Amino acid sequence: MRKIQMVDTKNQYLAIKPEVDQAIQEVLDSAAYINGKAVKDFAQNLATYLGSDYVIPCANGTDALQIAMMALGLEPGDEVITPSFTYIATTEVVALLKLKPVFVEVDPITFCMDVESLKKAITPKTKAIVPVHLYGQAAPMEQIMEIAKANNLYVIEDNAQAIGCDYTFSNGFTKKTGTIGHIGATSFYPSKNLGAFGDGGALFTNDKVLADKMTMIANHGQSARYYHDVVGCNSRLDSIQAAILNIKLKHLDRYNAARQKVANYYNAAFDSVEEIITPGEANYSTHVYHQYTIQLNGVDREAFITHLAAKEIPCMIYYPVPGHLQKMFGEQKNINWNLPVTDQLTTCVCSLPVHTEMDEVQLSYIVEGVKSFFK
Repeated sequence: MRKIQMVDTKNQYLAIKPEVDQAIQEVLDSAAYINGKAVKDFAQNLATYLGSDYVIPCANGTDALQIAMMALGLEPGDEVITPSFTYIATTEVVALLKLKPVFVEVDPITFCMDVESLKKAITPKTKAIVPVHLYGQAAPMEQIMEIAKANNLYVIEDNAQAIGCDYTFSNGFTKKTGTIGHIGATSFYPSKNLGAFGDGGALFTNDKVLADKMTMIANHGQSARYYHDVVGCNSRLDSIQAAILNIKLKHLDRYNAARQKVANYYNAAFDSVEEIITPGEANYSTHVYHQYTIQLNGVDREAFITHLAAKEIPCMIYYPVPGHLQKMFGEQKNINWNLPVTDQLTTCVCSLPVHTEMDEVQLSYIVEGVKSFFK
């Protein structure tokens, strides 16, 4: 049996090695390492895949969120609503831009933004909502967009963990996550469902004005070379990463289907284990399983992790400390956030290996290893 890993990027590469190697070689031959043809081709191909009018590549997913907020003209003191139960990048950029993060609750089944908590968090200072499509499925975007429209708020979708996920509206219309809000942002970190061989990110929008502004911001605020119209940053997706992503984009649906197959295997295996709550799936969203995250019911999580480690089965806790309890937001320590679901999830979630290269031998071993803890 091959060694079990949380993510197996090496074997994923080996499966498409000739395509990737050729794409990299073409960039080397062209010597167009920055903003070359590969970047333009990838932006267009990703836009076509997503059904988005504009895709603006950038250096990483955190930059994508920052550029989005800069493009919307948010000013210091403006409030941005986001879940506390997510990776810190989502709220880190809020603080970096001197905006005020407002943390809200998540749904205990989907782990995504809770609509009622969102409604209660809106104040006259609220300017934007950043729903996170956590672990691979969508936040309730139809309701979020209705709330945003009623309150004249911007919506930035954090789509770093759910690229390729489909959202179905109540009228049956379907859109890809990241293309529903005013701006979508994603990451191409190597472990992502669409991962580069280094850092990378992108923004999506159907608004030409926003697209033009984000393009400028990502390139030092330039409208033309040496003409800087706005304060920007230096955030570029290099041509080699774009070439790799262009190849992997062709396989994205297959990659997501492979992850779903792994999740289905786990779901069936753990259905009768009362100590395990398998991931819930929203009826409005597909789930592309960036992570397969269970909840442990009445279980010593550290003992469970130690048990699996002894069997060389990796697992991870995403995320042990929610945003509202991070030291970086210590100035808000006197705020009573009252996020019981978030606080509970941080004590009981555990993510098992899920990736595109898993085989049934590995899955069977993992399942038996997990079940043996409860015998």
